[in-house]
Amino acid sequence: MKLQGVKRLTASAVMTAALSTAMFVTVPMCYADDHSKCQHAIERAESKVEEAVRKHGERSHEAEERRKDLNAERERCWSQYHGWWDGKEKRWHEDHDWH
Repeated sequence: MKLQGVKRLTASAVMTAALSTAMFVTVPMCYADDHSKCQHAIERAESKVEEAVRKHGERSHEAEERRKDLNAERERCWSQYHGWWDGKEKRWHEDHDWH
């Protein structure tokens, strides 16, 4: 009887260790993938602002609309991850300070 209990305990410990390892490997990967999507969306929006400024001018209606789109992308990232990507500085910010 005691041998079966030890076997069960050992099997349970092995399964717990395997599941814990899998969790620590996959969760950071998902986290990075999600942040990557946010980063790319912001970089795309930043590019559209630059293009609108180049084509229509700094204070044009088109540039202002693209800035609104960029701020909306940053707001989405902020809402999900409490951070936003700055393509010019190539880093994540942890403050709600893009305005």
